[in-house]
Amino acid sequence: MAVTIDDLNRFAITENRLNAQLENGTLQGHRLRGDLSASMIDGAAFGGMVGFGETYIAAFALAVGLGEMAAGMVSSVPLIAGGLMQLTSPTAIRVLKSHKRWVVLCAFLQAATFIPLLIAALLGSIDAVTLLLVASIYWGTGLATGPAWNTWIGTIVPRPIRARYFAHRTRVSQACVFAGFLIGGVLLQSFTALELGLVAFAILFGVAGLCRLLSTWMLIKQSEPVPLPPGMRAIPWKRVFHHLRASSGGKLLVYLFAVQAAVQMSGPFFTPFMLTKLEFSYGELSGLFSIAFLAKVISLSFWGRVANKLGAKTLLWIGSLGIVPISVLWVVSQNYAWLAAAQALSGVFWASYELAFFLLFFESIAEEERTSVLTIYNLLNTAAWVSGALVGGALLFHFEMSFNGYLILFALSSLGRLFALPLLLRVPHLIVDSDEMGVRTVAVRPGSASLDTPVLASLPDQIGNDAT
Repeated sequence: MAVTIDDLNRFAITENRLNAQLENGTLQGHRLRGDLSASMIDGAAFGGMVGFGETYIAAFALAVGLGEMAAGMVSSVPLIAGGLMQLTSPTAIRVLKSHKRWVVLCAFLQAATFIPLLIAALLGSIDAVTLLLVASIYWGTGLATGPAWNTWIGTIVPRPIRARYFAHRTRVSQACVFAGFLIGGVLLQSFTALELGLVAFAILFGVAGLCRLLSTWMLIKQSEPVPLPPGMRAIPWKRVFHHLRASSGGKLLVYLFAVQAAVQMSGPFFTPFMLTKLEFSYGELSGLFSIAFLAKVISLSFWGRVANKLGAKTLLWIGSLGIVPISVLWVVSQNYAWLAAAQALSGVFWASYELAFFLLFFESIAEEERTSVLTIYNLLNTAAWVSGALVGGALLFHFEMSFNGYLILFALSSLGRLFALPLLLRVPHLIVDSDEMGVRTVAVRPGSASLDTPVLASLPDQIGNDAT
């Protein structure tokens, strides 16, 4: 068969198109691998910042002589700044015309908050108002990135690999959180023995700031395929209140608010109690942090299997009942071995509670609405933290910061969790898939193991499931 000039031209055009497609695919493959690697390093560096820095801010307040009340307030009250600053995120994203730019800006500002902390540690003094302001900027810029980052990362990571990738990313980040506060505890213990405790705090804050700078650089290196995804919908406040009145997600939020308020009555004051009343060393403090955190991380896979077998609602009941007595265990005995066991139980049951809550809450909401709902979730969650901490602080002040005052506070916290359980009866049974999911650990607390927020892109869209 003869080959004409037209045939050769058509073949050349087809070959050029194919080569262009292959080249484009290769470039996209390289870009994706680069994005995934950069995001993994970002997660690790972010975890390092939490472990080295945020974990020890309350202990730093005590070290510079601000007192137990200031130490409790600085680890709780500033969180409301993060909840409120998220409300400005949609406007900022529209002005910047990019989710990435907003996340990078906030991440850089969060890294900068460690500069005044480092300087204060070197000088050996800082007033309570300044420390609260710095902590507020830290939490404001940190939590404000959450919804925007969730939207952005969802446009980068392909759906088929999301569950596996984010589960791995979570483990890497959590390992860095653990390494951070463990190394921090050893450093503080060693330097305090040499009467150089504040120098150790300066080192920790410096390392934490560098970790967040590395995280920021990794964010800059990632691409932004869709700066403003068209499918994402902001939910009007009128609809939000309807959610709270009628939906299963709203009923879960009401229960969350009650539980978190009860938990935070005592939560911010465990660190001051251990360092001032029990006179634990920094090594002993970080040891209790480690036990709860490890128990939480290790037990997650077990609870995932339980959720697959019994359902997420049953898992939520297990976790909710399990966290009730945790704080009152501190009243029973202050023996270190006893408290270590209490911390292990705390990590195990908080893992059950959080996994079940995230599965039930976010998987009952349409995928394109989850970013907006995450903002609402974070706002109410932080409001509950602050409300509980203020009530707890007032009660502790009433009891003149006494040893028995702390014990009464711990007992009341458990009582509040018990009284919140009837709210769980209002939540309908939801059928959802139970699988590994990604989370971002943003804080570590002795009373509740850690504060995590979900990676929404790691959740499947399950709106087609029925609720009974």
